[in-house]
Amino acid sequence: MAGRLAGKTALVIGAGSVGPGWGNGKATAVLFAREGARVFCVDVNEGAARETVEIIWGEGGEAEAWHADASRSADIERAVAACLDRFGRIDVLDNNVGIVEVGGVVELAEEAWDRVFAVNLKSCFLAMKHVIPAMERQGGGAIVNISSIASLRFLGVAYASYYATKAAMNHLTRTTAAEYAARKIRVNAVLPGLMKTPMVEKSAGLAKSYAAGDVEAMWRARDAQVPMGPNAKYNPNACQPSLFALL
Repeated sequence: MAGRLAGKTALVIGAGSVGPGWGNGKATAVLFAREGARVFCVDVNEGAARETVEIIWGEGGEAEAWHADASRSADIERAVAACLDRFGRIDVLDNNVGIVEVGGVVELAEEAWDRVFAVNLKSCFLAMKHVIPAMERQGGGAIVNISSIASLRFLGVAYASYYATKAAMNHLTRTTAAEYAARKIRVNAVLPGLMKTPMVEKSAGLAKSYAAGDVEAMWRARDAQVPMGPNAKYNPNACQPSLFALL
């Protein structure tokens, strides 16, 4: 099954990681490269994007890092143009941007609600807005939007804006998929569960909600919520759902 993306170009929005280890975007970018894709790695933290690119280069792959704020249309437009200039096409778009602000509808500040919607949902809209025309011109492509199990159910932590943005992403994915299916553009969503990633570790509000700020206790509490148990560790080689969505 190796080389399933040979000759293709993947644009990964959110390809960096906020700390040591494997975030979803970083792992996906590396896996795409392992399957033969040229990867354009976009992140608001250019250093984090470069770290991902260096891993890909070290494994003999081809990649480029690019700085962009995914919630700003002009930034995404420039990133898409740069990817097309560098690689000539975009076969895969992976929308992997997300933040968490803890708080239910009563506690959450309006500014925090707006920020989460801008980062989690508007970024997805903007990426598809600027990439789909390129995919149409080249005759097709595949889009993978990274949603969350939180889009389907309450997880025991009050983060109303996160639940709402990921649920909205699901329906945006469905409707966009239906609109562009005849033009050979596939749009799918992947809904990860309780992943052990640097983003979760760095979210102070999550650790506080789960275990009064104790990160290790938070991991244990989250492990207890996973049906597979605490041995279900995150592995970049296990990102197969994203690849299945591309076939």
